[in-house]
Amino acid sequence: MVIILKKDISNGQKENLTAFLHSHDFKLNEVKGEEETVIAAVGRVKLDVSEVELIPGVQRVIPISRPYKMASREFKKENTVVEIKNSKGQIIRIGGNRIVAAAGPCTVESREQIMSVAASVAESGAVLLRSAAFRPQSSPYTFEGLGEEGLKYLKEAGEKYGLPVVTEIGSENLIPMMQDYGVDVYQIGAGNMQNFDLLKKVGALGKPVILKRSYTATLEELLMSAEYLLSAGTENVILCERGIRTFEHSTRNTLDLSAVQVLRSLTHLPVIVDPSHAVGIREKIPAMALAAVASGADGVVVDVHPNPEKALSGAILSIVPEQFDKMMHDIEALAPVMGKSVYHIFSGEFAKSERKSDSKKLLVAYSGKKGAYAEQAIGRYFDASEAEAVALDSFSDVFQSVADGSCDYGMIPIENSLNGSVYQNYDNFSRFEDVEIAGSVTLNIRHSLLGLKSASLSDIKTVYSHPQGFGQSKKYLDQHKDWALVDSVSTSTAAEFVASHASKSNAAIGSIVNAEIYGLKILAEDIEDDPGNFTRFVVIASRDRINKSENKPLFNIKPNMASFIFTTKNESGALYNTLGIFEKRRLNLTRLESRPIKGQLWKSWFYADVEINKEDGDVYAQCASIYEELKDKTEEVRLLGVYADGR
Repeated sequence: MVIILKKDISNGQKENLTAFLHSHDFKLNEVKGEEETVIAAVGRVKLDVSEVELIPGVQRVIPISRPYKMASREFKKENTVVEIKNSKGQIIRIGGNRIVAAAGPCTVESREQIMSVAASVAESGAVLLRSAAFRPQSSPYTFEGLGEEGLKYLKEAGEKYGLPVVTEIGSENLIPMMQDYGVDVYQIGAGNMQNFDLLKKVGALGKPVILKRSYTATLEELLMSAEYLLSAGTENVILCERGIRTFEHSTRNTLDLSAVQVLRSLTHLPVIVDPSHAVGIREKIPAMALAAVASGADGVVVDVHPNPEKALSGAILSIVPEQFDKMMHDIEALAPVMGKSVYHIFSGEFAKSERKSDSKKLLVAYSGKKGAYAEQAIGRYFDASEAEAVALDSFSDVFQSVADGSCDYGMIPIENSLNGSVYQNYDNFSRFEDVEIAGSVTLNIRHSLLGLKSASLSDIKTVYSHPQGFGQSKKYLDQHKDWALVDSVSTSTAAEFVASHASKSNAAIGSIVNAEIYGLKILAEDIEDDPGNFTRFVVIASRDRINKSENKPLFNIKPNMASFIFTTKNESGALYNTLGIFEKRRLNLTRLESRPIKGQLWKSWFYADVEINKEDGDVYAQCASIYEELKDKTEEVRLLGVYADGR
């Protein structure tokens, strides 16, 4: 049942209510909203609704209509986020605004095999290592895994590369052994989805569980199985769609991606997709993984094997490491469209800068007020438990805070797909010689026109925004020529100004997040010129910090981008000869910008983003070689950074 509390309920009345419910063995979940507070209660004892409604402090009671109670949206409105800690101390979260990837061989075949796969998938962007040590098979004559030896190898590989391990459990007798080896996530396979005794035993462990949908099961049956796990004790259940049996024989199963969105409305539990077991055709698996992300899945589970033709099991289900790497690169590019980013494993322990702050988190500076797009980019790139966003007044202040060590990192916009480059930050790179690029993240920018709750479009006379916001919303603003446009430091600053000055004639261009933070009304939504409105942000750090990390990337993924800044010699063909260094290596220049050098007539800085081919050997060695050649052809050159970019 869902119990809606009166607004004036006292603490004593609430304590009496919860004590009454606990005495009847109800499990409770309190949800505090802006308008009302509710308590969701689930128990085996049938209780007359009117008996609860008579308790002081209760406004009304609504029965939970679904046969599954704790798994339902009625029991818990907000999404559940499952937290898993890795060997580096990082918390992996499944169910938030980041996409996770679990990868590994179908079955552990040898120590060499699992260590090799773990190394490659971690470098490509996986955050969980999945494989079976005990493999339930439909035939008694097929390979069933190495048993305890395989479990040992799996855990060793996971510990080394910072990947929590996921492994299937087919019998409750294996629980003690799996506990001894520290299995991080238990997987209930499709064949055991309705093995209710096993569900009860595994649920009682309180550990995260991936529950795979049986190929014959309805979504209600899947959620009823999840209910067994939840009622047994665990709160961390992850649902997995892995295909259902239909009349179609072209694929192993039919991947039911509609289930992702249907489950979103029925349950608060995170949903991931396994395209390997659904499709069973190697070259089709990456495309279906992308489709899963597009459908709104919280993550994907993929079989990866270094040599599938020689795999002892799951050969047709497995992709090779190179395919997985390409797939993850494509997911990185798709994630911003879905308003998400991809989770990555930290490459190592990050020491904080020598700063006065007592914060145990990384301090990441941005320009603007709370709710700025740059702050949202920080939330996409860093985890909230690892980083604290620090609001500053300008881009140059962000650079300065990184240079002087008062903040560990900075997040700055560098280019927008509609409005071009943020030239101010290119200029800042030329000014702050000891600041470099450590990473990048792309954000889908969706602008709204925000005003006071009491305002309407006819009231607006003045609109405030960062200049980029005006440029990206030109077509909409051209329809309102009578509005005055006033520049602000950021869109969040504009929203704060409109809220604090409380004039119905004022409006701001900003995000829906700004509207929520500053209590503003959305007068018009999606006013940008084109839905393909993306801003690329770069993470900046001091050269000293990057040197101390021995050029290791922030996250355990291969860097694929380098940024250079240089000035050319004053001679014929100087720029042509400089760019020839990249051409002869067949390197793709994704961006080339020029900016005038103040005080030096007809002289410019050139900024180049270069896509580095990871298959051509060590990326850092390639960049060092390019740098040495550039030194010979240019007057001045700096390597701004070597980092991973998801474009």
